[in-house]
Amino acid sequence: MSENPMKELKIGKVVVNISVGQSGQPLSNAMDILEQITGQKPNQRPAKLSIRPWGLRKGEPMACAVTLRGEIANAFLKKAFTAVRHQMNPRSFDKDGNFAFGIKEHIDIPGTRYDPKTGIIGMDVMATVERPGYRISRRKRAKSKVGSSHKVSPEEARAFVSETYDVKMGLE
Repeated sequence: MSENPMKELKIGKVVVNISVGQSGQPLSNAMDILEQITGQKPNQRPAKLSIRPWGLRKGEPMACAVTLRGEIANAFLKKAFTAVRHQMNPRSFDKDGNFAFGIKEHIDIPGTRYDPKTGIIGMDVMATVERPGYRISRRKRAKSKVGSSHKVSPEEARAFVSETYDVKMGLE
């Protein structure tokens, strides 16, 4: 008896975000670093609110992010888990099995080099874990909900990440 292929887990997408809190040269440096690490051109993310004490205006670019899918996402996750020493907090998973973690210094990622002009910047890595068939919730025509028995639980996602990327769950 073979396992149901529709129950296999996979990484849907990985979003890598760097928030510098201001536009200008720091944001430009962050975009250069993100492009160097991922190999894709990042897009700018505007501020949602104006916060006067911080000198932040609504709509002003203050962060950059890039979305990775497929094999590129898997390759990046392997490098990112190396940067965090293959350890993760089990509470980093939400109720849908998605997970997120932070990297304090981008030079911890293998294959990146330090550039004195750009400095050292941290980043957030968010990933979605899904099964084949999740497209029904995103498509334009005949959109539907993913059934409760087909959704990914946090326990399943933890087991998937532990096996696939050799990550230990626990704090250290």
